[in-house]
Amino acid sequence: MLLIVDDEKPTREGLRAALEDHYDIYLAEDANAAMDLLEHEHFSVMLTDFRLPNEDGLKLIARAKSLSKPPVCILMTAYGSEEIAVEAMKRGADDYMAKGRMQIDELEMRIARALKRQHLEVENTVLRQQLDEKFGLENIVGDSSIMKEIFDVVRQVAPTRATVLVTGESGTGKELIARALHRLSPRSRQPFVAVHCAALSASLLESELFGHERGAFTGAHERRIGRFELAQGGTLFLDEIGEIDQVIQVKLLRFLGERSFERVGSNKTLSADVRLVTATNKDLLELVKAGKFREDLYFRLRVVEIQMPPLRERTGDVPLLAHAFLREFASENGKAIQDFTADALEALMNHPWPGNVRELRTAIEHAVVLARGDRISLRDLPAAVRGGTPAPTPMAASGRDLTVKDAEKQLIVRALRETSGNRTRAAQKIGMSRRTFHRKLHDYHLEGF
Repeated sequence: MLLIVDDEKPTREGLRAALEDHYDIYLAEDANAAMDLLEHEHFSVMLTDFRLPNEDGLKLIARAKSLSKPPVCILMTAYGSEEIAVEAMKRGADDYMAKGRMQIDELEMRIARALKRQHLEVENTVLRQQLDEKFGLENIVGDSSIMKEIFDVVRQVAPTRATVLVTGESGTGKELIARALHRLSPRSRQPFVAVHCAALSASLLESELFGHERGAFTGAHERRIGRFELAQGGTLFLDEIGEIDQVIQVKLLRFLGERSFERVGSNKTLSADVRLVTATNKDLLELVKAGKFREDLYFRLRVVEIQMPPLRERTGDVPLLAHAFLREFASENGKAIQDFTADALEALMNHPWPGNVRELRTAIEHAVVLARGDRISLRDLPAAVRGGTPAPTPMAASGRDLTVKDAEKQLIVRALRETSGNRTRAAQKIGMSRRTFHRKLHDYHLEGF
């Protein structure tokens, strides 16, 4: 739909006659009438005159652009000037045309171009939201006090240029933290490049990171661009940084000091604007004491350290994680599985999870694939989980052992609070069917919540 706003009836009617073959046309003679229409209907385009009886076109455009679904706005005026054009763009106008020189063919072309640009912007916004959901903090599940502290640190550090070292056992989610740091930073539109250092020999890793020239070594038939260059303007994530040898340590130290490097086989110095995030499951300080890791590099990498806790130290997050993975894999496998049986959830709570979140994720995928009903039962879980022993460390946030019923009740209460008591939304939030959710409310005496 297209809205034409002009106080001169011949202009309104003339534009309607010219454009009505392609658009559903509405007319307004002043800004107040236009806003009344805009607040009740969704218009794709608004053409407005600059001079209007009760409010000029610039103010009308600013009001229209404040709507939740703003139209493409094109300003028309007989008082053409560069100053008006600049001010129109500041107020949010998508284009500007002088009435005296306006041709209908050109107007239609400008409308089509502005609509296409708006469509691309909407697509980009949706894509960024999807990426944020996949790689932002939204993908790191946790409600324990220790995870909340980590989330706060990530939000505070992400906008800076600081080098970050992420430490923790394998499977705790170190790369997720690195990706969140990137997604929440001003570099988010630039590349995120990940390198797993332990997967490559020293010579291959050097070439992988810094690139090489043709003929630099046997088999180097072509020039290769390294990861530092590929990550230009963005973030380079080096996982298992404790595995790199002394030669690469020296090169990394130089880069952190000077932001420069050379490709293997070249004397030409290159520079790169790259933020470095590294991760390790080893004690780098012990490697420093053993002479295996440079102390100066250690302190350069550890401007900010984020320590990821093992899952056994945040057992209260196990139900949250389990339900999140259940929703993911049930959807992927086309299964209508809504919940866990009490004994299955208890086994998940009691297992020590030596493989941390990665192990839990694999266990839930295993269970979803094997499940026969609408709930994950104990027999659906991997044998190692079914025979698990109680986790040795109690939930840090509560200072006491957390039973499966305590955890589930907390999960339900939190969901109700976050949805202002809306039971349908609360059930959806934690992946339960409405029937199961209402039964749980009764079981935990929460009907009056």
